[in-house]
Amino acid sequence: MKSEIFIHILRNELVVALGCTEPVAIALAAAKARTYINGPIDKITVYASAGIIKNALAVGIPGTGQTGIDFVAALGAIAGNAEKQLEVLADIDPAAISEARTMVDEGISVVHLADTPTKLYIEVKIEAEQRYAKVVITNNHTNITLIEVDGKIVDTGGCANASFKSSKEDRNSLTIDSIVDFVNSVELEELSLVKQSIELNRKAGLDGLTHSYGLEVGKTIKENVQRGILSDDLISHAMALAAAGSDARMAGSTMPVMANSGSGNQGIAATNPVIAAAERLGASEEQLIRAVALSHLVTIHIKSKFGRLSALCGVTVSGTGASCGITYLLGGGKPEIRAAIQNMLGNVTGMMCDGAKGGCAMKVATCTSAAVQSALLASKGKSISSTNGFIENDAEKTIDNFCRIGNEATSEMDKLVLEMMLNKEL
Repeated sequence: MKSEIFIHILRNELVVALGCTEPVAIALAAAKARTYINGPIDKITVYASAGIIKNALAVGIPGTGQTGIDFVAALGAIAGNAEKQLEVLADIDPAAISEARTMVDEGISVVHLADTPTKLYIEVKIEAEQRYAKVVITNNHTNITLIEVDGKIVDTGGCANASFKSSKEDRNSLTIDSIVDFVNSVELEELSLVKQSIELNRKAGLDGLTHSYGLEVGKTIKENVQRGILSDDLISHAMALAAAGSDARMAGSTMPVMANSGSGNQGIAATNPVIAAAERLGASEEQLIRAVALSHLVTIHIKSKFGRLSALCGVTVSGTGASCGITYLLGGGKPEIRAAIQNMLGNVTGMMCDGAKGGCAMKVATCTSAAVQSALLASKGKSISSTNGFIENDAEKTIDNFCRIGNEATSEMDKLVLEMMLNKEL
């Protein structure tokens, strides 16, 4: 594959995001709908797929101290800037937060489960002064596929756009070997977006290690290293930095991160473990940038088959990317990188996704630990055998099996988990 195709893929899949991408996408749809109508808002109605509701229900909304789909839809309509895409909620002021909270309390903003087979589906309808505007997002968190105003279709962009289809085809043609060849040969200045991901996501991790966010998973690991209860080794360092980034993000930090394949947590989990490994291994900046580029691209490669949303945890995918990046820093080539994939997928497959929330930081820590272990084994030429479970001789076929499990075997699990989330007593 040509170098330009890989750069195009990175530009499409590495996106700066403020806040968890599911509620932010809802805010984006609301903000976009609001641009088509004026006057006081009478009603905001959100229809969302099960996966969107699951991931938007309990996660913190950046800079607000609030949670809730109804709240973030109201906030997006009141003060969101649709031009900023996944940074739609940047620069929100206290007055807008208060107004959005009032709209929720008065029942102006409401949420329903959409009757759709599409895993990533968001529909926001805003009514004001006997007019309405409706915006639909599908398949990708910024992919607006319908804008309807007062019964007239204004736009049907998104997937109908040729460049979107081309980008998807490019992702589907990725291979492990082509990714490694690209990472080894690309000019470093072409990887400026990867370098930015290192800067942003490391900063988010350090923020989580410094301040008290959510469960404080990363901070607790660091504190127990300082107390001598945990070893000050590569695994602890990587777990702390990665989990701390997730702690901050899930609690509603106002610090932006570089998302991978539509997920900030996946961006953090693909980046920070590799950064931590590079720090402990004394790697050069060039080695770090190339290793993180490898991690991002392996994550994108698997996610292109796995899908944006799943009943399985997406951090298992980005953890696999991170393991490849760490293997690269340990001096591994194509055989060792394939072995890292075999080891990771033979280990963490089956980790359930029960929505975006504070507990995600623990899953990030778990997958980071597995990523380091898998890389260490792979660097010695050790790989889970194809006699084990769904693991194949070819890592590409193992990826296909993993994605089949995520896509074909988990639909009932998703329904059951959402039912439990919506009906539990708090």
